[in-house]
Amino acid sequence: MATKPPSSVQEFPLDALETIAYESVRTLPTQEPNDRNRLGYHVWRWLKTRQGSLEQAIAESGSRLHVKEEDALKIIRDALAKQGITVE
Repeated sequence: MATKPPSSVQEFPLDALETIAYESVRTLPTQEPNDRNRLGYHVWRWLKTRQGSLEQAIAESGSRLHVKEEDALKIIRDALAKQGITVE
């Protein structure tokens, strides 16, 4: 039985919305890594459509955070502001 090497993964550019969204949640403590990925996806979706609020996106993600949602919101807002994205 022969095994092939895994396919290479092409990373998103540093200025892509995907990278910005996932970087904004990178430092948040979650129960499992997938909770952070799910939250990053919801932040990305919010950045792309700007429907609803960032608070709603965090709540809708269902991520099991080890911090209060208010603290997570502040961390994400600060991370987005460092990237030049303002959140009302």
